[in-house]
Amino acid sequence: MSHILVTGAASGIGRAVAEAFARPGDRLSLADIDGAKLTDLADGLIELTEQPRSRQPTVSTLRTDLTKPTAPEECVRSCWERAGPVDVLVNAAGVYPSHDMADLDARVWDAVFALNTRAPALATAELARRAIRAGRQASVVNISSGAALRSRYGGGPYASSKAALEMATRAAALELGAHGIRVNAVSPGFVPVDSDCNPVSAEYAAAVSPNPLGRSGTPGDIAAAVRWLAGPEAGWVTGEILRVDGGSSAGTLGLPRIHPAS
Repeated sequence: MSHILVTGAASGIGRAVAEAFARPGDRLSLADIDGAKLTDLADGLIELTEQPRSRQPTVSTLRTDLTKPTAPEECVRSCWERAGPVDVLVNAAGVYPSHDMADLDARVWDAVFALNTRAPALATAELARRAIRAGRQASVVNISSGAALRSRYGGGPYASSKAALEMATRAAALELGAHGIRVNAVSPGFVPVDSDCNPVSAEYAAAVSPNPLGRSGTPGDIAAAVRWLAGPEAGWVTGEILRVDGGSSAGTLGLPRIHPAS
């Protein structure tokens, strides 16, 4: 029986991750700023397992704004104290607004970094402190993005925040490995999700969707990778950024050949 904490669980990739971890007997702590969607998700997860009540996962929810400086630590502390030691932390909360670099101000930059970089780093730190004191192992999976490697117009703050998150992932893995705490990240390619906070136009989606496998990713694709990376099958993996993007990071599609084939 494991205790899994998922931030940003109310929708999109975070919701799919929560569903992937809804195994009989496990304890799920789900955190998000949208309390109503969290409640809806928790009710649905109980039905999803189709198990007798005695074997259904225990699901608790926490409404929190992780952009607040102390919220990430409080989130981990609250979930640990209410449902027991956290075995897996999935930092899926994030935001990807569009802001041109020439129009940046401190408020915009800090807001993006507060949720995308600072929150997962602080949540990881609080989990590490508690796990080390308790002599327990743990696994952390951050949700990064292909934008960490390649920015685009309007994506400067977002891409920068994810690049920083990937380095924070490696730094934490380096320092915490001796304590049995693994820290990795999954980097999704473009995955269409319904989002009121992060709307994407059809034109944008069409432009960023092409990849060698020829289909868009789904939240389930990302959730499956997260579950593997967090689990015992990946027990000797830490400090890694797993690109789950249909091969889009392998190269650029659509360019003509340098030399025409003979």
